[in-house]
Amino acid sequence: MKKKRILKKKGCQGQLENRHLNQDKTPYSLSRRKFLRNIGGITAATLAANVVKFPPMSGPKNIGAEASEIESGNGQQRRNQAYQIRHEAALFQKNLPLSKHPRNGDEALYQNKIGNYSKGLLHNSVGEVDPVAYQALRAAIASGKFKSFDALAANGHMGCPDPEHQRRFVNPLAGYAFDLEGTDSHQCTMRAAPAFASAEEAGEIAELYWMSLLRDVNFVDYKTHPLAHAAADDLSNFSDFHGPKQGGKVTHRTLFRDKYPGCITGHYISQFLLKDAPFGAQRVDQRILATTAVDFMTDFGSWLKVQNGFQPTVSQTYDNLVFCRNGRDLNQYVHKDALYQAYFVACLILLANGIPYNMGNPYGQTPDPGSGMPLPTNVSGSLTQVGFGTFGVPHILASLTEVSTRALKAVWYQKWLVHRRLRPEEFGGRVENIRLGNRTYADYPISQELFDSPVLDKVFNRFDTHLLPMAFPEGSPMHTSYGSGHATVAGACITILKAWFDESAIIPDTVVPSSDGTTLEPYIGQPLTVGGELNKLASNISQGRNMAGVHWRTDATESNLLGEEIAISILRDQKATYHEPFSGFTFTRFDGTKITI
Repeated sequence: MKKKRILKKKGCQGQLENRHLNQDKTPYSLSRRKFLRNIGGITAATLAANVVKFPPMSGPKNIGAEASEIESGNGQQRRNQAYQIRHEAALFQKNLPLSKHPRNGDEALYQNKIGNYSKGLLHNSVGEVDPVAYQALRAAIASGKFKSFDALAANGHMGCPDPEHQRRFVNPLAGYAFDLEGTDSHQCTMRAAPAFASAEEAGEIAELYWMSLLRDVNFVDYKTHPLAHAAADDLSNFSDFHGPKQGGKVTHRTLFRDKYPGCITGHYISQFLLKDAPFGAQRVDQRILATTAVDFMTDFGSWLKVQNGFQPTVSQTYDNLVFCRNGRDLNQYVHKDALYQAYFVACLILLANGIPYNMGNPYGQTPDPGSGMPLPTNVSGSLTQVGFGTFGVPHILASLTEVSTRALKAVWYQKWLVHRRLRPEEFGGRVENIRLGNRTYADYPISQELFDSPVLDKVFNRFDTHLLPMAFPEGSPMHTSYGSGHATVAGACITILKAWFDESAIIPDTVVPSSDGTTLEPYIGQPLTVGGELNKLASNISQGRNMAGVHWRTDATESNLLGEEIAISILRDQKATYHEPFSGFTFTRFDGTKITI
């Protein structure tokens, strides 16, 4: 039968489009030329926007249809609307300017690859990677093929000859994965990592040495502990150290913290790592199964075996259940966590304490009654509805999981395909080789600022080495250092929580751990806000990995920003899908600026 042409009624964009009808008079295809013309309203200014800070995405003006059309079950119209939303989101992402991915140049500069990650590959007696093995890894990364990585073992490039005891690389192919929501992982970018010979790198490794020395000192004792004051004084002397300062100097108040709003207010540990929370009919106990005060990889033989990828033969021993008091407790948390665990629990705490929703929530600031908490008196928004599948508790909790996997894909691209930065433990091996006389300063051009620091002598006096003492027997995970997976997930999940909850709300009944960590005591001090304690939570998890020796400061801070951008891009894509009258969420970024999504 000959097809007829009709004019479609006013649809998603409020414009007339040509449609075709099949034999039963239902539309089955959208005019491609008309459709592309209708969604072509992305302006040149929009496309020229910075890749990192995206402009608002213009969604359909009216996603839904008249009630009578919905009730009539017009599946074809719904399908076309769903297609248009997805297509417009994809077209927006496609037309963003291509990102640049700056590198620090170490991989090209050093033929022996002393500035790059090589853990798990074959190394010589001083811990320098076999050049053939390194090139084989590079070739496997470039190929993006599953079998190319397996060939590393078959061709003898891995450091451990026994496959049963060889640690395996963690998921290099995740950097190649696509996603159907948010900005593509290869479009997200980070600054170049500090170079091996830079003053910034020297300041960062010095901070990590100090962190190792202070692992068992309670955070609350930094105010009076001489080692904490020595660390602050020393880090203040580095010419390119980027930790937070007061009056131009690192102090016991700013030591091992971050610059985000709220991070230097109150106790070091966020309330969201201390307060318990209801999880349905169960309770989340925030105590940690702490470990004894033992550090690892402090002799060259054990360090070299770990670099070659051997499974360690020693293990941690456990102590008591405690609330997080010090670096070692925090190390244990980030060693065993489920990655987005801290933010899931933080959301439960926010709900349990009746913290209002963000003003942008179309159902108002009243928390969902499904949380089981009493409703606040400032009822706003809808008088007859609450959010649930959208803008309610299930939506919030699922979003934390959702952004986590996308954050990991983005940072795994940076880790494996862009930077390949060496782990701090590898850098510590370079410092120890200089002490042992295996290599000279000319061989390893580390900034003189590190050797002018008292921290190396203090490490040697305790451990008889210049290796970086590690909190975990296996040292770092089997993937490269820059950026940090924990920190990227932290940035993404904290951004979701700041989008959903009122950042200015004051957290009630604040606490601090007792000196032995067995109880919680009332916190006395400046009021702690939701936004500040969420920022502090991101900092705690990120810096906790640094305190364990497995990451650098910039691994953490730059990855927090990467995760933030991932979450923002997902929030923008999702904005076009809601049926509620939603004008967007306004919240504070890590740099202190406001954004509305």
